[in-house]
Amino acid sequence: MIYEVEGDILLTETQAMAHGVAPNDDFKHGLAFSLKENWPSLYKDFRHFSHGHHPKEGTLWTWTNANGKRIFNLFTQEHAKDNTSHPGKATTAYVNHALKELRSEIEKENIESIALPKLATGVGGLDWEEVKPLIDKHLGDLEIPVYIYTTFHKGQKAQETAK
Repeated sequence: MIYEVEGDILLTETQAMAHGVAPNDDFKHGLAFSLKENWPSLYKDFRHFSHGHHPKEGTLWTWTNANGKRIFNLFTQEHAKDNTSHPGKATTAYVNHALKELRSEIEKENIESIALPKLATGVGGLDWEEVKPLIDKHLGDLEIPVYIYTTFHKGQKAQETAK
């Protein structure tokens, strides 16, 4: 059950949230930057995980905050070539694989609701018309509400009432 909403994804009341990043991302742009500001320990734990596990594009890493909210970090972008480079762009192949893993985690962890942005279309550089069908394919038939934040309005809570 996919619902498109407008508002500030950081104000979501869903059990989980997903966003796209690159392995070893510096969280300096987009939603990742906002997440880093709101939950500094997410970024610290992400960096520790990335350095220790060298994640691959198309996979994911899950972080849970003290209140039990899960943040699924989807590796939708190419890793930076070196420590001074910016992360690369996203690819539909990476998004496809990461969404497949996300669905598996949602089912395994019995997630009851999730929010995500227009995945990989900001910093990742993909076109929404390429990404939306992948979200529909992997998450569209879930029996839980999946809220896609299509338009960002800072400080505005979205109406996340399943219709």
